[in-house]
Amino acid sequence: MSTTGRISVTAENIFPIIKKFLYSDHEIFLRELISNAVDATTKLKTLASIGEFKGELGDLTIQVKIDKNKKTITISDRGVGMTADEIRRYINEVAFSGAEEFVNKYKDKAGDAGIIGHFGLGFYSAFMVADKVEIYTKSWTQGTEEEGTHWECTGSPDFVMKSIPRTDRGTDIVLHIADDSTEFLEDYRIRDLLKKYCRFLPVPIQFGTKEITEKDEKGKEVKKTVPDIVNNPNPAWIKKPADLTHEDYMAFYHELYPLTFEEPLFYIHLNVDYPFNLTGILYFPRIKPMMEPTRNKIQLYQNQVFVTDSLEGVVPEFLTLLHGVIDSRDIPLNVSRSYLQSDANVKKISAHITKKVADKLEEMFKNNRTDFEQKWNDVKIFIEYGMLSEEKFYERARKFALFPTTEGKYYTLDELRKNLMDIHTDKDGQLVLLYTSDKDAQHTYIQKANNAGYTVLVLDSPLTSHLINRLEYSQDEKLRFARVDAGPLDQLIPKKDSAKLSILSQKQKDDLRDIIAKAVDKEKFSVRVEDLSSSDEPIIITQPEFMRRMKEMNMMGGGFYGSGNLPESYDLIVNANHPIAQRILDTSDADKQKQLIQHCTELAMLHQNLLKGEALSNFIHRSIQMLSQM
Repeated sequence: MSTTGRISVTAENIFPIIKKFLYSDHEIFLRELISNAVDATTKLKTLASIGEFKGELGDLTIQVKIDKNKKTITISDRGVGMTADEIRRYINEVAFSGAEEFVNKYKDKAGDAGIIGHFGLGFYSAFMVADKVEIYTKSWTQGTEEEGTHWECTGSPDFVMKSIPRTDRGTDIVLHIADDSTEFLEDYRIRDLLKKYCRFLPVPIQFGTKEITEKDEKGKEVKKTVPDIVNNPNPAWIKKPADLTHEDYMAFYHELYPLTFEEPLFYIHLNVDYPFNLTGILYFPRIKPMMEPTRNKIQLYQNQVFVTDSLEGVVPEFLTLLHGVIDSRDIPLNVSRSYLQSDANVKKISAHITKKVADKLEEMFKNNRTDFEQKWNDVKIFIEYGMLSEEKFYERARKFALFPTTEGKYYTLDELRKNLMDIHTDKDGQLVLLYTSDKDAQHTYIQKANNAGYTVLVLDSPLTSHLINRLEYSQDEKLRFARVDAGPLDQLIPKKDSAKLSILSQKQKDDLRDIIAKAVDKEKFSVRVEDLSSSDEPIIITQPEFMRRMKEMNMMGGGFYGSGNLPESYDLIVNANHPIAQRILDTSDADKQKQLIQHCTELAMLHQNLLKGEALSNFIHRSIQMLSQM
């Protein structure tokens, strides 16, 4: 006997709203329906484990089938199934309070997945892609002689329900795909969605068959057709760490990212059950020096159901550089990003992951510093990024953040302060740390600093300017960084007794400055005459530390507004104590004087990699002519 009725909703237009606004991505229907099938199967296994269900479980594989001729997708499970009364309770009465309020709230809005999880509308996601949905089901509580139930709805509040012959428990959901959603009748489309959303669900899922090659009893290779199970029901993150080897972790990494051939540097296995539930494995990839990390690599799951791989704003941004899986039943499954960001459990989980990452790095630093130093170049951007973006991580990372030197040694900030305080302290009692961003380009400056007894750090990441600013402005740091080519050493680390005698009088210095200022580009160079060592170059070109940092920070984001548009300007420092300074003053031939200034200036520009294009070609040509005349 069949019955007809109306689904219990107060708004006539509930189905158009479901179809248009239930989820931002219609493809999510497959995740919802298969998740329901998994729930039904898991419930049956639980009933069997406590002795309520005493029958044979049999094959519990969930089946997904496409019939292009009939334009249908069928999802079948052998779980608990439903009685007619349960269909009335769970399907006909939409688990949804305040339908009129819901309609009014969402009828004029674009899709917001935030409504799901509050109203229990997962099953009705089917109507986003189907113009008719059928349910064929029978409950585990019904005997073999009892009939099953067939339910049918065409996307309106009207439904038809009747009894049907059915021997097996379980449920078949049949979607009659609408004309605007025929893309979901393509095998490749469904297979991609199964891999995306269902690849680690805890019940085997079959989609079609595949051919494998096996050896028979005689050792001959034969082809065999077997069910194509598209998921791994027992992924590494749900296992105990003690049951996994290093090889297991690496195999799982390549299962997650089959197109990634590099091994991760190390990993963290998360396993927490109080005060919230959290499991997962996070991998540290090798992050390239130019910082072009691939984000969206951490996959968020809830009870092995894929939620999202876009976690910006949900976890601290620096953690999005990691790879791996986070799984928690305390994270809402069907919610919007804004809801996730404000959820209390999500915030606790985020803070816990930050702490575990810091714990792991500090443990590596303490237990095997040599190995940590060898990995430093591969993890430094991650650590620096964390120090810049998370205050709590910054406090932890100060203990293990390393500062390599040009001599290949590694120091923490506290070690630098302890070892370099005596020689690197300036006349104001401030510790000055010299650094290079390019050992080859700044080799001469490094060599001079080393010869003077100074240590030069190698800070060559794209975050260097941001990081040293952060360290300098920290309240507990009386510290200053200076790039080794930012000026003469005596000016980078001025000492109380650093004043030098001058060969030239003040008038000669003023004359020299005026002569050179007329011969160089006034827009680009600010000329000044300094009493440097006679061993220093006749002309040195530097860029003020502050200006260079602002431009570098602006390129990476975070500099002062407009600093990226600052003109290229440099200090041109004339060494008053170099013999060429006197020679420039003594030369009465204006052309020769100009040539001498030009050559010294271009040598200084060459030193700073500022001589390019036609100017460089002319310099080389002129130098060859000078050599030929010697």
